[in-house]
Amino acid sequence: MRWLDRLPLLPLIVGALLLGLAPFSPEPHLLRDLRWLIAGELTQPEDLFDLVFHGALPLLLILKLVRLGAIRRRT
Repeated sequence: MRWLDRLPLLPLIVGALLLGLAPFSPEPHLLRDLRWLIAGELTQPEDLFDLVFHGALPLLLILKLVRLGAIRRRT
């Protein structure tokens, strides 16, 4: 998990917000894709790629924040 510790937090936050919420109108792709995934309608390969593309940085941010919380609890 050292690679996760080396990721800078501020660029990760900015990237997660911009990529996770893009496009801002009419609704973010990530929310639409998650809704489709839950409904079982996410079947096209390009839709799966889109979910991974828009969800990668928000997922890394969540992992980084969980890791930081775990490290702070230990100390």
